Amino acid sequence: MTPDRAAGLTATARALAEGEMSSRTLVEHTLARIEASQGTLNAFRIVRAEAALAEADAADRELAAGGRRPLLGVPVAVKDDMDVAGEPTAFGCQGVHPAVTEDGEAVRRLRAAGAVIVGKTNTCELGQWPFTEGPAFGATRNPWSTEHTPGGSSGGSAAAVAAGLVPAALGSDGAGSVRIPASWTHLVGIKPQRGRVSTWPRGESFHGITVNGTLARTVADAALLLDAASGNHAHDPHRPPAVDASAAVGRDPGRLRIALSLKPPFTAVPARLRPEVRTRVLEVAERLAGLGHTVEEADPPYGQIGLTFVPRATAGIAERVAPRCGRPGGRRRSCTAASAASSRSTT
Repeated sequence: MTPDRAAGLTATARALAEGEMSSRTLVEHTLARIEASQGTLNAFRIVRAEAALAEADAADRELAAGGRRPLLGVPVAVKDDMDVAGEPTAFGCQGVHPAVTEDGEAVRRLRAAGAVIVGKTNTCELGQWPFTEGPAFGATRNPWSTEHTPGGSSGGSAAAVAAGLVPAALGSDGAGSVRIPASWTHLVGIKPQRGRVSTWPRGESFHGITVNGTLARTVADAALLLDAASGNHAHDPHRPPAVDASAAVGRDPGRLRIALSLKPPFTAVPARLRPEVRTRVLEVAERLAGLGHTVEEADPPYGQIGLTFVPRATAGIAERVAPRCGRPGGRRRSCTAASAASSRSTT
């Protein structure tokens, strides 16, 4: 492990458990990388330097006493739409936002697995765009090419992982907000089913469209973070049976039947695949067929998906905006920005 780039999640957890390095050293290196990259990548909205070091020291004491947990002492990041006790949840908006008093359920479960939360990553206003920038924080850049976006809306988490600032991070996804940044930064992104990773204190985030998911550099790391974050709050409306994602890593899937679709879903304006994108998709299909899988052309029954998606997304924005409105000072400013985002999402 070198100080200029985080190792993967699995390797980091193993190194800590075997006593190869301390959590404090790892977190110090992480904070140094974040500070050095913030002027170019701008991946983080909040960096919890003092709190993270205190959490690392506590993890080292537990490790020294023989304690073992899946992510004990491992530094990770979460998107700034998730509640972290003692920090504000701005969700990409401007203004003054009060610190929340409790962790969201996904963050609570990461802590229960032993993870050290080093900070909250940037996202566009209320997660409404496939890029990560806004008046509150500027633009987050893609570590593969800083002239480009890492995608969105979980672009801060993707940039942080792809650049090796942290081993892995949580994001959230309603219409591609984990999957788009993953594809644009060469990561593994998972959007699981509803309830797999709790969105509490919002049981139905954006009326069930949005779920929390993982961003990592390998399948094994994405699975480990998914297992650590998975589980439910007592009041979650969706409670799927537990799975062991890590146990599935490396397992022979057998011969799969895979659909190849080149048809974009319903959008407000006509959409076509760019020729170079089409070529790459076909190359992947050919490779999968070459591995022995059955690949068939088939389009999902999208229907008029936009006619159901837009109202639910807009209602979700309104629910996020409402608590921010009517407050004095900067809080009202954040409401104005969010309302503008709401109007844009319907055009």
